[in-house]
Amino acid sequence: MTDRNSPHAASGERLGAGSRAPLLPLALVVALFFLWGVANNLNDVLIAHFKGLFTLSDFEAGLVQSAFYLGYFCLAIPAALFMRRFGYRAAVLLGLCLYGIGALLFWPAAGLASYPAFLLALFVIASGLGFLETSANPLIARMGDEASAARRLNLAQAFNPLGSIVGVLIGRAFILSDTGDHSATAVQGPYLAIGLGVFLWALLIRLVRFPPVATARDADEGVGAAGDFRAVLRRRQVLLGIAAQFFYVGAQVGVWSFLIRYAEVAVPGTAPRAASDYLTASLVLFMAGRFAGAMLMGRVAPRRLLALFAAIGGACCLFATLAGGHAGVLALVASSFFMSIMYPTIFAESVHGLGGLTKSASALLVMAIIGGAVFPALMGLVSDASGTIVRAMSVPAVCFAVVLAFALAPRGAARSSASPDA
Repeated sequence: MTDRNSPHAASGERLGAGSRAPLLPLALVVALFFLWGVANNLNDVLIAHFKGLFTLSDFEAGLVQSAFYLGYFCLAIPAALFMRRFGYRAAVLLGLCLYGIGALLFWPAAGLASYPAFLLALFVIASGLGFLETSANPLIARMGDEASAARRLNLAQAFNPLGSIVGVLIGRAFILSDTGDHSATAVQGPYLAIGLGVFLWALLIRLVRFPPVATARDADEGVGAAGDFRAVLRRRQVLLGIAAQFFYVGAQVGVWSFLIRYAEVAVPGTAPRAASDYLTASLVLFMAGRFAGAMLMGRVAPRRLLALFAAIGGACCLFATLAGGHAGVLALVASSFFMSIMYPTIFAESVHGLGGLTKSASALLVMAIIGGAVFPALMGLVSDASGTIVRAMSVPAVCFAVVLAFALAPRGAARSSASPDA
């Protein structure tokens, strides 16, 4: 097993720790957060588009997110094993290639006008993003002082909602229609451009020289990998982090997936393109929250800030469930500000101090993104059963309560007393 005290861990995993990373490689990695933000939030537009195109129920439309986040779940551990053998940068390159292939698959899927073909393309995109998130998040965390990893990751993640905003704007301009004219071919141009852009970024990363921490390989990828996963699963901080991440991603994806639908129902007469403006506003607040959170963490402990944001976010969703109307829409929009720090803070707190176990823990945390597949479908079932999407917002309210519990867990309870080296 490659542990955090082994010579290999010292020479490979710790390279670059405590020092400043070269600016260009760092910028290229940070840009990945933008790229997967574009893909993530185009899904929210696709749900509204496919619902009209294929005449889907809320549950069936929620399968867009189920297919997407299933890719994360299935590819996270393969991504970690790939990183052990070939390093962080190689995993990033493979992830970008899968992302690009999935985007290009939208062209034939649109030609066939087949919902299952679209779901397959989304699965391939998400498989690529599984590689990207499994590699980019820990790479940012390790490219500098470990004590400031949560703050640094929040800053890098601030570029994710910028990509999300661009994704929604692309969808609003090229995919959604106020006239009710739904066309499968409307998605071809946007996804072709995205696919080509992703391949270009992969070429840039391949050509640029990266620091050793990005290219270091683990020598014992066989038995050592299994040992690392066993050691990680003995860490309560990781187990609690996996649970928190599962529920958080479910809440975030659920709120954003059905925000357009909620606005149309809660405020009768709201057109899809007008409703998408609420989603854009949510993403702007989400990005603002990331920058605000990164600054606040200079003065407030990350877990304490996470607890405050989780409590307020849950209250916003509960209010939206009970109030409905325009006030409910605004409450959901406001909840995005408080979601902002959750993913990177849970991630950084969960991998803190793991050293050579970081790659394995990262894979399990990325697998927890499967919450994004579970909870939108659950919200669709609640909506179909209750007759309104308004009641479905009770689901993310419960999810935020789980994040609050993680944030309030005492430091001692969040860490295992057993060392992975024992």
